[in-house]
Order: sequence, then C-alpha cells, then structure tokens
Amino acid sequence: MLTPVARVWLQTALAQAEQAAAGHPGGVPGRFAAWELRFAEAGRRVGEDLADTVRALLLHTAGADAATVVRLYQQGAAGERRAVLLALPQLGLDPAVGLPLVHDALRTNDTRLVAAALGRYAADYLDPHAWRHAVLKCLFTGVPVSAVAGLAERSRGDGELARMLADYAAERTAAGRPVPDDVHRVLALTQP
Repeated sequence: MLTPVARVWLQTALAQAEQAAAGHPGGVPGRFAAWELRFAEAGRRVGEDLADTVRALLLHTAGADAATVVRLYQQGAAGERRAVLLALPQLGLDPAVGLPLVHDALRTNDTRLVAAALGRYAADYLDPHAWRHAVLKCLFTGVPVSAVAGLAERSRGDGELARMLADYAAERTAAGRPVPDDVHRVLALTQP
C-alpha cells in the first residue's frame, strides 16, 4: 500500500511519463527524460515490494522505445534491471533487442536477476540450448524452478535436458552432496 507521500510521487512520475509519451520528455535533453529519473528512484519512493510494478507502469506509460529500455537496463542497478526483465513480455520488444538482456542476466550470479530473466519472454524466445542451461543455472544457484515460465511445456519430451539433469544429479551424488528436489521435479517433466 502506498503512503500518501508515495502516492503523490507516483502521480508526478506517471504525469512525466505521459508527457514523454506525448513528445515532451523533460529531463536533460539528449540524455534522459524526467520519468527515467523516477524509474531509477522508484524503490526508494514506493518501497522495494512495489518498485517492479511501478517501474513497469512507467515503462508502459512512457511508451519506452527499445533503445530506452536497453539503456535503462544497462545503466540500471539490480532492481532496475529486474524490473526491465519482468516487463519484457509486455513491452513487445523484438527478440533481437530483448534476448541480449536475458542472456546478460543469466550470466550474473544475482539470483533475483536469474529468476526475473526466466519469465514468459525467455520461455517464448530462448533457444533450446540456452534455455536448458538456464534451467541448470537455477539448480546451481538455488533459484526455485517454479520461477521458470513455461517449464512444463518446454521440458516435456526434452531428452537432452533429461540427460543434463541426470548428469548433474550423478555429479552431486558422487561428490556426496544432496541432489536438490527440483532436479527430480524437472526430470519428471521431461517424460514424453
């Protein structure tokens, strides 16, 4: 729930985003629009639990183009990057633009970014090889596979994923380490 101060801040931020969508970006010409500053400070203004939603709303209201979305991701802190990743399915970005952001997040060790990267956009556009490795990354880093959108559909009948999971389980067992329950869950999903 927004405090009265946060509510006023959000109304101002949305008004700036609407102005940008109408061709009046404000801010620093040639560098960034006024609403982009609000995008960055959303966590401090509305709280981290609402920041992703507010940032997605700003992206949508401003009608952010691909270059702006990429810049906000590349220049953003982890919370801003996570918000961009979570908003990808609604932004309608071409996979040539959105997938590099997903791949970048999957290269990190920030489990919040890994989880956000594996939403619907990744389910729709990641190639099978990259998707399988992303599922394994979840298992390596402790990200619950429940964060992987489209897991059941993409896993069904995937013999290569089953082989990779079996190898991973065998390695863990040989090393005397427990096999995460999620390994068995995904293995069951790989059945035709």
